Amino acid sequence: MSQTITPELRQWIVAQAQAGFSPEAVLEAMKASGWAEAVAMEALENTLKQHLQSISAGQTLKPLPAGAVASAGSAPAQAGTPVPEIDLSAAPREIDLGDRTVRVLAALRTPRVVVIGGLLSEDECEGLIELARPHLARSLTVQATSGGEELNPARTSSGMFFNRGANPLVSTIEARIARLVNWPVTHGEGLQVLNYRQGAEYKPHYDYFDPAQPGTPTILQRGGQRVGTVVMYLNAPGQGGGTTFPDVGLEVAPQPGHAVFFSYARPHPDTRTLHGGAPVLAGEKWVATKWLREGEFR
Repeated sequence: MSQTITPELRQWIVAQAQAGFSPEAVLEAMKASGWAEAVAMEALENTLKQHLQSISAGQTLKPLPAGAVASAGSAPAQAGTPVPEIDLSAAPREIDLGDRTVRVLAALRTPRVVVIGGLLSEDECEGLIELARPHLARSLTVQATSGGEELNPARTSSGMFFNRGANPLVSTIEARIARLVNWPVTHGEGLQVLNYRQGAEYKPHYDYFDPAQPGTPTILQRGGQRVGTVVMYLNAPGQGGGTTFPDVGLEVAPQPGHAVFFSYARPHPDTRTLHGGAPVLAGEKWVATKWLREGEFR
């Protein structure tokens, strides 16, 4: 039997958010009341997004009492936050970003994944590679227990970080990304450039910081959770090296100047944003990655 997302359900979701319950708690309450997980996730994500937009527009909503559909649990937590978003409401084939027009090549709703063509020019791709090359070192990952960094056998690339606004090329790309995903430049980490030689890979992982890990509170002090990722391809390896999304069976092939964007409204596997860099089977792969935070990254 199909389930309908009614106005009453949306009002109840808003009431739970305003009461301080986390999206995870609301989702579990809906599932406990008999809602299919996929329907509950769609209702939750769309309702919270529309509610936040209404707040920005100065509108108000009158939520129903908290018990109208189900109990959302007893432990209040942080309510949902807005996330970066490419505006696809008019189903555009192209998006004018002011200094460059990009193409929308593919999009998924759940998880929210958008493949963009031509985000970077050939000269910009080559420029990033040459600026990064002298500074490459073995890539590190976040150390979950302390909030520091560590070598991880799951990640076998080399890389480096540019500070935000480190040079004119980086500033241009950061401003363009901000316009594309409607997110402030200040809410982004520094641009990371990665080089994967033949055989190198990054096994499937999530980009958000696991709330259950003891080092996460330290990491979040610099700008809150990660809420979105932009991976830009600077070249095309001879074979392999795609960006994989195992939960949905998607693989994005690396093409110079193209990019894949995905966002995640909460730090939880149900966002289905598990992803990885498939092994490079021939040649080498260069990518630039921009991680977006919920607050100003310092």
